[in-house]
Amino acid sequence: MGSYRIGVLPGDGIGPEVIAEGVKALRAAREAEGGFTLEFEELPAGAGEYLARGNPLPEATVERCRAADAILLGAMGLPDVRYPDGTEMVPQVDLRFRLDLYAGIRPVRWFPGVPATLAQKRPEDVDFVVVRESTEGLFASMATGVVLRDEVAVDHQVITRKGAQRVCRAAFQWADRRARERGRRGKVTCVDKANVFRSMAFFRKVFDEVAAEWPQVDSEHAYVDATAMRMVRQPETFDVMVTENMFGDILSDLGPALAGGLGMAPSADIGDDYAVFQPTHGTAPDIAGRGIANPLATILSAAMLLDWLGDRRGDDTLRRAGRRITRAVERGLAEQDLRGPDLGGTRATTEIGDSVAALIRSAG
Repeated sequence: MGSYRIGVLPGDGIGPEVIAEGVKALRAAREAEGGFTLEFEELPAGAGEYLARGNPLPEATVERCRAADAILLGAMGLPDVRYPDGTEMVPQVDLRFRLDLYAGIRPVRWFPGVPATLAQKRPEDVDFVVVRESTEGLFASMATGVVLRDEVAVDHQVITRKGAQRVCRAAFQWADRRARERGRRGKVTCVDKANVFRSMAFFRKVFDEVAAEWPQVDSEHAYVDATAMRMVRQPETFDVMVTENMFGDILSDLGPALAGGLGMAPSADIGDDYAVFQPTHGTAPDIAGRGIANPLATILSAAMLLDWLGDRRGDDTLRRAGRRITRAVERGLAEQDLRGPDLGGTRATTEIGDSVAALIRSAG
């Protein structure tokens, strides 16, 4: 029987509320599937930790994350808690750099039972993945930009061959996996602005080199502005997209608008040695403590955690447990009313989590 340690970083705002439901789903999946054990270790990080002890990401937390088998993270940061230079603290981004989590995986999928938020003809066609490079691009100059005489501000975009290669390979791996699961050819779209920026032309060149390594997967290019429009009007034409950090940050928030909003948007930040799983949404301090936050993005992120850990450790019981969680969400949305206020419903955070946990235990 495998035993796995999960680092849990609840974070700020609604983070602790939704993380509690994600842990609840993981416990239910372990009980229902059996064959493995999970040990949860809660770790401090976030704006609240900064206010309490002066550091939003303590070194001890980073070291415990390194020792974990996987990490479940809630939203972090508060708009009114900032560094002296005016920037908001984002310890979750700092953790990506510390653990070299270069591939941001952002699945976008519409579930029956969720109101379609945009007027696409077939919301069921919304099923794609945005793969975001997470350690380079404009984010490489985070906290190191220059402001000259209060007149000029400069940040630098950085694209390296290694960084582009590894995120593109991650995208093709996801497309190949999705193709095998769905019984059809996969496709990766390189999203860039190669007609304007040399850095983007370089990213596209490296993408084409990587594409040649995957003849069984189709590839194409698209400019980011045209991609944004196409995502809204023709989401069915995408399978997996790969792009640099800033474009990926924007598109991975646009995508969930097609699938019910950020409350339905799970994510993973994956590197060669570590992985963090978290909802795409922020801390939403305006609704924190009211018990109305949608925990489904966190619960689906927990399913991704088990699936990744199962692949990494060759443990099929973990993969089955992850599928249990996803099926429970599917059933709950289709057969029960799991909608919170963000989806036009009235269910409370804990009610949604309890319903999903019960479905996990009853699902075959």
